[in-house]
Amino acid sequence: MRLAADREHAFAEFGLPGEPGTEEFWAGARTPASVPADDGGWLTLFLWRGSPATIDFESWSEPAPLRRWGDTDCWYAEVRMPARLRVTYQLLAGDAAYADPLNPVGAGGDRSIAATPDAPDQPHWPAVGAEDVLPLPGTRLRWSSARLGGRRTVRVHPAGGGGPVVLLLDGDDWLYLHPAMTAFDSAVASGDMPPVTLVFLPAKDRAAEFGCRPELWEAVRDELRPLVAESGVRADWDRLVVAGQSLGGLSALYAALRFPDLVSRVACQSASLWWTPDAMDLADPLGGPVGGSVAALLRERPDLSGLRCAFDVGEHETRMLPHCELTETLVEQAGATVRVSRSPSGHDRAGWRHALLRDVAWALG
Repeated sequence: MRLAADREHAFAEFGLPGEPGTEEFWAGARTPASVPADDGGWLTLFLWRGSPATIDFESWSEPAPLRRWGDTDCWYAEVRMPARLRVTYQLLAGDAAYADPLNPVGAGGDRSIAATPDAPDQPHWPAVGAEDVLPLPGTRLRWSSARLGGRRTVRVHPAGGGGPVVLLLDGDDWLYLHPAMTAFDSAVASGDMPPVTLVFLPAKDRAAEFGCRPELWEAVRDELRPLVAESGVRADWDRLVVAGQSLGGLSALYAALRFPDLVSRVACQSASLWWTPDAMDLADPLGGPVGGSVAALLRERPDLSGLRCAFDVGEHETRMLPHCELTETLVEQAGATVRVSRSPSGHDRAGWRHALLRDVAWALG
């Protein structure tokens, strides 16, 4: 990392003229800003005003401390980023976490999104500021599950009037951090996707519910499906697409293996395919058998000829790739129709957003 204080013109190469710390400087400051680095990646400038702080990235990098510019109120970090990266981050100051006030692209009230200039666009996803309140679906269901225990709120939205059900695991993230309802509405309106009915399913205990266990999917089949039907919203469960990320992606693929009459279409992003029953107790959960429990199930040679499964994983998730690559191969060998892609991200919902829309549309055929 280079020291900006050693340069004659401060941050001019990032398009920020003026003396750091002055009102003129802050009035025109917009970051993050990137310039090409000599390794083929990018040097990206982050700014913060007023106090010591650290940039905390979602998954791609260790935290980056900011340095102070002289005795001003300007704190900065120049972070080397690889080519093609979209990453969620926060600024940690004291005991609090903040969205970046200089970045108009947020994810919830205390997160922001940075993208290198070569990261591809994400059509249909609007830029949402930290103070914006995301719209919520009008249909709100209270689900008291006998199988799972407890109560949870499930929201339902008929995009374009409704159609095949798209079950979004970790549904609260797609309600309150990333505007999935708006993005799906836009994709349907533009013709990139047929009308669908979004069902936002929140998790109460991700580790328990999203492992390779049947209870969640028994509850979806026997409890949630009739509950949605009673809502009066158009919902075609015969063409259900399950979309999940990380542990949710693991659970979605497990459902396709063990509940094929319910789940025959899957959009699976950065699935935790390293998972085994004891992996979470290990010092290195990803260091176990490649493909984990799902690979073991696939070696039983199930007939997956009725399955359409889209796999996506971040190209910067290097330790995830062997687990994903083996599973992708085994699923295809079992007869499924498979789509494989890599997103310009780490293990990060900001990178999964485009794949979510694209792969749900593909899964519907």
